[in-house]
Amino acid sequence: MLWTTEKEQLFIVEKAHVFGTKVGDILQAIDVEKGSLNNVITFPPSGAFVVSSTIQVASPKRINFRFTSAVLRGSNWKIPLPPFGQGWFESLYLDEEIRIAKDIRGDYLVVDRASYTWEYQ
Repeated sequence: MLWTTEKEQLFIVEKAHVFGTKVGDILQAIDVEKGSLNNVITFPPSGAFVVSSTIQVASPKRINFRFTSAVLRGSNWKIPLPPFGQGWFESLYLDEEIRIAKDIRGDYLVVDRASYTWEYQ
């Protein structure tokens, strides 16, 4: 993630120090073929907050999503949280690397293509 107006992500980034950690990478792992989307905030060296969703392509620009799980995890522990919500986002690709998304709430997200492939562990 390069930039966002999404309040929940901004809150986690701002308050991570309260929990004695710092935020690492913030990313979306989208797999259209599997119909999945994972929103991930990492807490190095081994923690993460992962919100998983199912997705459905509604048009070339619009993706519908439904949250299916949320987990806060560290190296030896996991805390499942109740997922809630569904909606859509529309994407505009500036080039092969940069994507801008606007969601159902009017929030914006600017991301660049990750230099690695993230997989849910």
